[in-house]
Amino acid sequence: MSSKLTRFEKARIIGARALQLSMGAKPLIEVKEALDPIDIATLELKKGLIPLDIRK
Repeated sequence: MSSKLTRFEKARIIGARALQLSMGAKPLIEVKEALDPIDIATLELKKGLIPLDIRK
């Protein structure tokens, strides 16, 4: 099975994490400038820090 995420899986993970961030979750990366939750979630995904799993 491939460990690469599809674009739909990426969108779902980023959306779920962005919702958590907008509801007050602490970012897992250091945020130095004003970013919206989607940008923060995208950066977390690129660094592999998002604590969410996808079952295929």
